Amino acid sequence: MFSSDNLFNFFNQIFKGQIAAIDLGEFGKQDGEVVKDFGYGRPITVSVELKSGEVKDVVVSFMRGDEYGHQYYWDRARILMFQYETGGRLKKHVRPVALGYVSDTGIEPINGPKEFFIVNERVKGEDYYLSLDRIKKGDFKTQDLEFVKKLAAYLAEIHSQKAQDRDLYIRRIRNLIGDCECIFGIIDGYPYPYDLFSEDKFIQLEKELISWRWKLKKYDHRLCVVHGDFHPWNVLVTKDNDFWVLDRSRGEFGDGADDVATMACNYILYGLYDKPMITGPFNDMYMTFFEEYLSRTNDTEMLEVIAPFFVFRALVIASPIWYPNHPIEVRQGLFRFMVNILKDHRFDYKNVNKYMQG
Repeated sequence: MFSSDNLFNFFNQIFKGQIAAIDLGEFGKQDGEVVKDFGYGRPITVSVELKSGEVKDVVVSFMRGDEYGHQYYWDRARILMFQYETGGRLKKHVRPVALGYVSDTGIEPINGPKEFFIVNERVKGEDYYLSLDRIKKGDFKTQDLEFVKKLAAYLAEIHSQKAQDRDLYIRRIRNLIGDCECIFGIIDGYPYPYDLFSEDKFIQLEKELISWRWKLKKYDHRLCVVHGDFHPWNVLVTKDNDFWVLDRSRGEFGDGADDVATMACNYILYGLYDKPMITGPFNDMYMTFFEEYLSRTNDTEMLEVIAPFFVFRALVIASPIWYPNHPIEVRQGLFRFMVNILKDHRFDYKNVNKYMQG
């Protein structure tokens, strides 16, 4: 992609059609006794001659994928966008000239980026959480259990697509514990101090999660295709009782336990609105979801790793920032669940109410 012709066309757009010629060089050769063995990419130099006779020497840099949080092109784009936006504002920093991307047809410049957006197709359907609201009010239908089975079958299908990448799996577990959008970030978003869950309890929770992080490092063989944010607000139910999914998050691969915990935690949430344990239709939905998934995947190993994924989702739905209208009893039930589940080396899904004790 970085041929002379492609670079000429690229810089001709940057310099408004005023390019006379370009000359490519090499960059990055290291001398000396201590040579850096690892880098994020090898840049090339380009001398750009304008029609006015002025020559501008620039360096074209790109990043390669690696296990340090740069596996995806959008990881690398995030860093390069930051450098483009801020490099010129720092004293003695080289000035950025352009930001570009590689397309299917060549290399293209991005001029003055300030914000990005995405456009998706629009599909017809009703948010799944509205079905859960209906059931909470007493309107439970046979088709609700059939729909639960469809959700479990869908996850079983996408999770069957496995991948081998130890570094990526470890990254996903690291992000689960420490990322701004995940456990530590959600905890930091709670009010401080928070009467329903003290600082000491948060500290103990975090300590136990560190131990779980090291436990899960041994499960990198579980890496598979995931949705990454599979909850009722990201599922649209169609009139024929089928569905669409929205807002895939946090990468293409992960542990299937993430998606399972994300949806199951909401059946627990809605169940807690009736009493401090899961009974009635939401218990039926929770059990149907688990048993359908396990019958299709035979992934009982998931029960050994699912606890911290449940903690993440419980923290989200217990948060007074994200969900401000829960009764205190519901939040307390979610806190008991997340504390107790970490104490068990294997999740006992058939006896979920034992985790509500305390």
